[in-house]
Amino acid sequence: MLEPRAFAVVPAAGMGKRMGADINKQYLLLDGMPIVARTLQVLQQCDLIAGIILVTPEQEIPYCRSEVVERYNLTKVLCIVPGGSERQHSVMNGLTELIKHALPEDIVLIHDGVRPFIDSQLLHLSYKTACDTGGALVAVPVKDTIKTVHDDIITGTPDRSNLCQAQTPQTFRFDVILKAHIQAELDRFLGTDDCSLVERMGGNIKIVRGNYRNIKITTPEDMVLAEAFLANPL
Repeated sequence: MLEPRAFAVVPAAGMGKRMGADINKQYLLLDGMPIVARTLQVLQQCDLIAGIILVTPEQEIPYCRSEVVERYNLTKVLCIVPGGSERQHSVMNGLTELIKHALPEDIVLIHDGVRPFIDSQLLHLSYKTACDTGGALVAVPVKDTIKTVHDDIITGTPDRSNLCQAQTPQTFRFDVILKAHIQAELDRFLGTDDCSLVERMGGNIKIVRGNYRNIKITTPEDMVLAEAFLANPL
């Protein structure tokens, strides 16, 4: 029996307001290369990935095609589709396009376009875990003490040993995540990530231990950290 294929859906449709830059954060240059191009390059070079659906703002599709996909020879990008008003809607657009390419039992890795420090080992581990359980989340243990707050008043201190910080990829069997997104859309439910949509359907998601370098670049401070990571690879 053939193993399920692996596809990636890469949402890169954010406006990046927190970055305070003149262009969207995914196109900011990190050592001379757009952030999103670096992310896609990792997926391109990973032997596991059969194809990539890239999601960007509709008006940026021609620019992204010429200045990212074609310029860096990212041949695994099957299609660039327009994003939605929220990340969840952008992912749904990507999954809808993926229906043309993937089987229900194939595996989908949903990975932020501005997380360029993912590595092939984590991609493979996420894939294997999702094959076994139906869902996998790359995450790291929380380092700091977390407080629950209401009206600026602390209401509790969760046990840190039971907390983790979600990253991406968030990886699922295609039929599982597509069904979860469709149901969320029908219910007008907006989740904070893709796992939350599967959780509310009763799905099992197993944690894959990530690493603290797998940052999402959203602020100027993140750019400084990313440049430091490039200058000092492990």
